[in-house]
Amino acid sequence: MTSPAERYAAASQRAVHPALVDFAGLYPFPLDPFQREACEALEEGYGVLVCAPTGAGKTVVGEFAVHLALRVGRKCFYTTPIKALSNQKFNDLVARYGAGNVGLLTGDNAINGSAPIVVMTTEVLRNMLYAGSSTVDGLGFVVMDEVHYLADRYRGAVWEEVIIHLPASVTLVSLSATVSNAEEFAEWLVTVRGDTKVIVTEHRPVPLWQHMLVGKRMFDLFKDGEHAVDPDLVRYVREQDRYAAPASRRDNGGRPRTWRPPPRVDVIERLDRDGLLPAITFIFSRAGCQDAVAQCVRSGLRLNTLEERHEIRRIVEARTADLAAEDLRVLGYWEWLEALERGVAAHHAGMVPTFKETVEELFGRGLVKAVFATETLALGINMPARSVVLEKLAKWNGEQHADMTPGEYTQLTGRAGRRGIDIEGHAVVVWAPGMDPRHVAGLATTRTYPLRSSFRPSYNMAVNLVGRLGRAESRVLLESSFAQFQADASVVGLVRQIQRNTEALVGYAEAAGCHLGDFMEYAGLRAVLKGREVALAREGAVLRRAAAAGSLERLKVGDVIRVPSGRRAGLAVVLDPGVHPMTDPRPLVLTEDRWAGRLSVADFPSPVEPLARVRVAKNFNHRVPAERRDLAATLRNALAGLADDGSGRRGRSRAADDAEIARLRAEIRRHPCHGCADREEHARWAERYLRLERDTGGLRRRVENATHSISRTFDRVCALLEERGYLAGDEVTPAGSRLARIWSESDLLVAECLRAGVWDGLSAPELAAAVSALVYESRRDAEGVPRLPVGAVRDALGQTTRLWAELEGQEREHRLTLTREPDLGFAWPAYRWAWGEPLDRVLAASEPGGAELSAGDFVRWCKQLVDLLDQVGKAAADSPLRETARAAVDAVRRGVVAYTGVA
Repeated sequence: MTSPAERYAAASQRAVHPALVDFAGLYPFPLDPFQREACEALEEGYGVLVCAPTGAGKTVVGEFAVHLALRVGRKCFYTTPIKALSNQKFNDLVARYGAGNVGLLTGDNAINGSAPIVVMTTEVLRNMLYAGSSTVDGLGFVVMDEVHYLADRYRGAVWEEVIIHLPASVTLVSLSATVSNAEEFAEWLVTVRGDTKVIVTEHRPVPLWQHMLVGKRMFDLFKDGEHAVDPDLVRYVREQDRYAAPASRRDNGGRPRTWRPPPRVDVIERLDRDGLLPAITFIFSRAGCQDAVAQCVRSGLRLNTLEERHEIRRIVEARTADLAAEDLRVLGYWEWLEALERGVAAHHAGMVPTFKETVEELFGRGLVKAVFATETLALGINMPARSVVLEKLAKWNGEQHADMTPGEYTQLTGRAGRRGIDIEGHAVVVWAPGMDPRHVAGLATTRTYPLRSSFRPSYNMAVNLVGRLGRAESRVLLESSFAQFQADASVVGLVRQIQRNTEALVGYAEAAGCHLGDFMEYAGLRAVLKGREVALAREGAVLRRAAAAGSLERLKVGDVIRVPSGRRAGLAVVLDPGVHPMTDPRPLVLTEDRWAGRLSVADFPSPVEPLARVRVAKNFNHRVPAERRDLAATLRNALAGLADDGSGRRGRSRAADDAEIARLRAEIRRHPCHGCADREEHARWAERYLRLERDTGGLRRRVENATHSISRTFDRVCALLEERGYLAGDEVTPAGSRLARIWSESDLLVAECLRAGVWDGLSAPELAAAVSALVYESRRDAEGVPRLPVGAVRDALGQTTRLWAELEGQEREHRLTLTREPDLGFAWPAYRWAWGEPLDRVLAASEPGGAELSAGDFVRWCKQLVDLLDQVGKAAADSPLRETARAAVDAVRRGVVAYTGVA
């Protein structure tokens, strides 16, 4: 029975926040203080920014916005960064409010778009705002889940565009992971959205314990729960480091001695014994995830009961019922199902959406106990575990292996601990030689993850803004972006640094003083000479590369050449010249030691000339060892008398003949400071002066560029668009109106292809192949030239590349870098798929230098291709291209590509 005081408090709460009282009753647990504070602010009419750790329950605040909207008869849009999260949220809200009240708009799906609650990706809302869609009428609340995505290099601008363009009457609910500059972000939100309350919590509802697994021993990272690293762990690791010798060391018997990590099966079994399953093990490699699952299956690991196995099979069969049996075979369905029935699964972007979504459902139901995942799982998908295991603390960032940041560590380990299920979560780092527990502790306790804007004007944004507001008002609007807000704030520190540098320059100039004359003048002459020499050397290298490329283009099958240096140095015979109209030649050769492979211009610092010819059979197959051996023998026999003269002759350097260099050297010798006994000592101070002067000049330019930087970029974008006929002052031309409807990273190049008729007359499969070049982006640099369809589509791709080169040159003039080079690596798979070939043949058809595709990647690129083809069709107006684009959409959107998985 409640006390009078409790009854009074409840009545007071209902009087002030009646919607919150009703809403809180929908949950089986009391709301946390931060959730209650944020919901109270919303009911009082404030916008909110909620920053909380993964798993803390910040989406409850978003759900309260939905509740409020329905209560007052307004609409609520719930936006997410990824389609998978949109699908998940859609199903959650349908379960609570009924299918009639909830819609979904993701590009792939359009379900009940006029409902009072609509879940959508952020891009869909941005497009609505630019198009002036009537769907926005009556909108009262927008929830921006995972708003910290505005730091994303490629897509972050979308979040800022939405925040800036939303009508003032809309209340914004921003949900973010914990960031260290939340107050700065909130301050900006106040300037563009009005009253906004910031609610920050570091509290995790489920405490997280940190561990290190060293060999077979599990240690707590911290002593007695404090932030002091366990000294026993430090001692044990030091001891293990001594014994875990690198491969170059040998034991007492002279045998190599290497450290090996504990088998993954052993780690899972250890977690199972300790009651720490279900667990997610993060492995920063798709192949590593698949290998881990295969290891568990081979070992005989079983984590499920017979009843659980039957339940898994029932769910899997229901989930995959719409997929063709032949496609399931290609996707490795039976191997995948066997692992699932054992309680083990992988989760990564290389899997088709159906498989990933099934793993998520089974894991959520507790039927899969061990998941091996890449870090993409940590981005938004609601898939918590009791434990998270990290095998490494470094990962490939697209360019190099880089150490994990504290923010990444927290994002990954934040998955541990299921609210309402676990009383605590566990993060386990698997130790490897050289891994310092104190470094792990630093990752676990550091709380500095600043949110940095990635906003920049695009071509599509520019024509949409000018069309709605005109240039002057657009500039004012862009000045209100978070990017400009941060740029202005950064100027203060730069100005202080310039002041310090200016003081230091005075001291450097005094130290460089010479009694014979003006040493800074002398140092300037030396610097100009050095710059001229470097420029000529670089220019010479470019010319040599061009000459080398030209000589490679003239090679014929059977030509014998000399590879001058590197691992393949020596004689080689040309098997295929590898000439391509759009890239440098990459000849396929066979060397004396029977290696066959492609060389590039980089292997030839100077032009190459054939030394002789040998006969190469038309049906020669360089993949057959016996054929390689016979041809290599022929090569050696034919050229037994041909030897390298070893002269290493080089042409005269360009610097030796340069009149300007000769003049500078003479002027330096005549300068009075040239004869100073302390010349080189003065020169060292002068070099420091000149270096600091350059740095200071750079800082001054940064200050200049930071002020009004976004609007200046916008001006450059508009200038280029005006030159190309998309804008005429404050007017958007018909070509600009077409560009306004194209939402693509290559928006202007798409518009140029449409205007130039590049795709006119293509068949549907040819159009799919041609358009794919503006969507696809290789995961890594592909070697060689990708295979391309023949005929009209090849011409279209050539025209596209030429248009890009023209645009890229114009962008350089305007100091812009907005349009990336077309990537031809998906053209062949897209063409074959659109022709109707089965999945297995399309995936198996990757050529040297082409796209080596997993099924998941293939589906993802096809869906992006469908999206752009749909835009091309709409932008093509009433031309025949419109119908071709529609046919291409239908041809690509079939089989595994068509299946969405939304309930």
